[in-house]
Amino acid sequence: MTKRIKLRTLLVGGVITLLFVLLVGRIYWVQVVKADFWTEKAKEIWSRSETLVPARGTISDRDGNVLAMDVSAYTVAVNPKIIHKLKLEDVIVNKLSSVLGVSKSSIREIVEAKKDNGDYYEQREIRKGGWKIDKVVSDRIDKFREQLKTDNKEKDVGIYLIDEKKRYYPKGTLASHILGYEDKQGTAVMGLEASLNSQLKGTDGQIKYERDGNGVILDNGTVDFKPSVDGKNVKLTIDTDIQHYIEDAIKETYDKYQPKSITAIAADPQTMEILGMANLPSFNPNTYWTSPQENFYDHAIKSLYEPGSTFKIVTLSGAVQEGLFHPNDTYKSGAIHVPGSWIHDIKREGWGTITYLEGLKRSSNVAFVKLGYEGLKADKLMQYIADFGFSKKTGIELPGEIPGLINPNPNYASEVATAAFGQGKVLVTPIQQVAAVAAVANGGKLLVPHLVKSIEDPVTKKVTETKPQLVRQVISENTANQVDEYLEQVVSDQKIGTGRNAYIEGYRVAGKTGTAQKVIGGGYSEDKYVISFIGFAPVGNPKIVVYIVIDEPNDRLASGGTVAAPVFKKIVSQSLRHMGVKPIITSTSTQNEPSKDQTVTVPNVLQQSLAQAKKALTDRKLNYVVVGKGGKVLKQIPKADTAVSPDQKVYMLTEEQSKLTAPDMSGLSMRDAMQMCANVKLRCITKGEGFVKSQAQMVLNGNKVLQLIMSPPDAELLQQVEDDAEQQSGQNGSNKNTKIGGSGISGGSSGG
Repeated sequence: MTKRIKLRTLLVGGVITLLFVLLVGRIYWVQVVKADFWTEKAKEIWSRSETLVPARGTISDRDGNVLAMDVSAYTVAVNPKIIHKLKLEDVIVNKLSSVLGVSKSSIREIVEAKKDNGDYYEQREIRKGGWKIDKVVSDRIDKFREQLKTDNKEKDVGIYLIDEKKRYYPKGTLASHILGYEDKQGTAVMGLEASLNSQLKGTDGQIKYERDGNGVILDNGTVDFKPSVDGKNVKLTIDTDIQHYIEDAIKETYDKYQPKSITAIAADPQTMEILGMANLPSFNPNTYWTSPQENFYDHAIKSLYEPGSTFKIVTLSGAVQEGLFHPNDTYKSGAIHVPGSWIHDIKREGWGTITYLEGLKRSSNVAFVKLGYEGLKADKLMQYIADFGFSKKTGIELPGEIPGLINPNPNYASEVATAAFGQGKVLVTPIQQVAAVAAVANGGKLLVPHLVKSIEDPVTKKVTETKPQLVRQVISENTANQVDEYLEQVVSDQKIGTGRNAYIEGYRVAGKTGTAQKVIGGGYSEDKYVISFIGFAPVGNPKIVVYIVIDEPNDRLASGGTVAAPVFKKIVSQSLRHMGVKPIITSTSTQNEPSKDQTVTVPNVLQQSLAQAKKALTDRKLNYVVVGKGGKVLKQIPKADTAVSPDQKVYMLTEEQSKLTAPDMSGLSMRDAMQMCANVKLRCITKGEGFVKSQAQMVLNGNKVLQLIMSPPDAELLQQVEDDAEQQSGQNGSNKNTKIGGSGISGGSSGG
């Protein structure tokens, strides 16, 4: 018996010993032999990795005004499990629906969402309406959440605001086709946002650290840190003021003539820096999802047009270069026969026998058939067209540019002849037209157009500037000067010049009109046209070249001279003054009777007392508006030394912008009102046209805005203004300050 007990004891002890040996062996295997493997596995469990998102670079205009930037945004999320536990579903659905502008059914669907096992979700994002909302909206939701916490004595009521970033465009629709946009997924779409994405987006960083079971970072744990690299900041060649002039001018024409589209481009011909570029219809990149697809099309670089008579500049340049253009030689206008076709002037019977210079002024097709088809002949004509950059992309930094299409058959006389005046087998983009005519303006140099002035690395502070890039010398400087003078006469001849409506008193303007029939169903339409005007100023030292193209205006009598030329005039006259280009005062202008286009240089009144500033502006016969209730000028608009029209107001801010409130802008023009809004950092929207009739604070897409109700001046108002002016003149005989509205704003008007 004792022996059996001993055997059992030995057996059990042996088994236990064996198990112990196996356990020790296993521990040795895990902790020694496989130590590295299991250590790495443990670290994977302990470790946590987070991506560090870089700041996307800003995009600004040439003066540093921000056009695109990152701002804080918030995404709304809910916890259906907690909401139902606290029985808050109805109150939360109603409130979120009201604040986010989303239907109750959509919110309720998210609040009541369940997993496959029937349990409520613990977090669901509200993507529709609640994705990347502005701070103003998030503040309302946060206030509601805090109230629920207080009422229910709970720390978590099932509403969350997730911190995010989004792209914001402070100027709204301004330059939208140039900028493009970044969608809510963070994808750069079209424009410079897309083409410069690799430089704007920066490089993601990462932090990897070890934590304990409670998620607390271990003091002696390993931390791997790779910093993010912020995107580069891009400064454009765009001048925000000139961009405004362009968009205002084409909007007025777009509303009046209802074309399919209208495009305007302004550039410095000496460098081919784009000063402004716009298309209508357009879109707001902040609310891109609200615009129809056709509004995103960038006609400036993607649309092909038969340019019509503006293309005659190319033929004229080649003819002058080859010694074929003799301005006083004559020819028979009206019609000309080329093998297989008759070609007519716009006035089919012509103007009789006229000089070639008169033919240029009248935009005679016959003259250019003789210069291009008969003079240059097919080979040289096609060579000059190619040398001016047509049929190739210009190289502007925007994505999606197309090369155009120039393919007349040199064996078909009619195709060569019509190409000489910009029709037939000639299809070009607006940006190609601008680059070609800029070459004529700058002395014959074809340059690459560009929108990027410089790119700054925010880390190294290194700035890379874009230099003018010469493609080729197309014509000699002497030829270019001659062509400039001929084109100037197209504008300056107020009797027969087709470009006479582009004339700006005090400035030498050169230009050419274009009116081209559209091809519809394989033939030229009798009532659908593309009309255009291209020109530059001042001749001799051009500072700006502008092209206007209008596709299918609703008036069949509209032409490049009657519709496009006045748009050019408006943009260029404002731009030249803004750029400080002073007009030439002719002998007919006297000191007592200044030219209506004469400019005045704005004096520097910064840091002066209000009394000193008023006197300085009055001495220059400049109107002024005082903004604020301070006694010293803290900011002036426009800046000192800017050349302005005598009737333009100078704004003097006398308080910090943060302290300025919305002024009463009744009676101000739209331009003055919008400038005032910018001064006091208010987002303003307008309804109607003319002058401010009333104003009201409102909320748009969750943001506070000031709505200005505009109306044209009626006869009674005009008479009242005239009566007031006469009364003021009779009482004072000179300058008289008047109160424009509340919030410490007063106006000054100079008498002569």
